[in-house]
Amino acid sequence: QVQLVESGGGLVQAGGSLRLSCAASRINIRRSDMGWFRQAPGKQRELVAQIPSGGDPHYADSVKGRFTISKDNTRESVYLDMNNLKPEDTGVYFCNAQITIRSPVNYWGQGTQVTVYS
Repeated sequence: QVQLVESGGGLVQAGGSLRLSCAASRINIRRSDMGWFRQAPGKQRELVAQIPSGGDPHYADSVKGRFTISKDNTRESVYLDMNNLKPEDTGVYFCNAQITIRSPVNYWGQGTQVTVYS
């Protein structure tokens, strides 16, 4: 059973920083598209950042220049460094792994809450 476990969320003042971590098990993140999504209250889940297995990271326009996604294949972990946080960044952040064999299969973590206050 694939497991993705997020950590690092919390309460932070606007302009502050947080680092989210996602520990993956029973999955080869080197061969997976790894990403972070978020869901704000009353809104749909949206992609924040993703590292494709064979490509460059890409980001939602709203976080470009502020967030950085990275991964450590030896630790089977994915990170999201969030700087200059804004209240609109508030939400539950989910780690995602997508593997495409014949069709895409998605795995999700349980989520970690990020709350940014002004």
